[in-house]
Amino acid sequence: MASITVRNLPDETHRALRVRAAQNGRSTEAEIRQILEEAVRPKERIKIGSELAAFGDKFALDLEIIRDQKPTRIASFE
Repeated sequence: MASITVRNLPDETHRALRVRAAQNGRSTEAEIRQILEEAVRPKERIKIGSELAAFGDKFALDLEIIRDQKPTRIASFE
């Protein structure tokens, strides 16, 4: 698992992180991991297949969505 170091974090921000972590029953490090996870991988991310199916339902289109089950091929640039 990767590690990062955050330099020059203002004291006020560090205190706010510690308070937020305590309120959520987590360590400061665990709280920072949670904040980063929510920032870059939101729970409500758009899934293209689901959006296409919803579009078809909304406009009463007769769409047959079939997922390609073949493994992804590595690109060749030769």
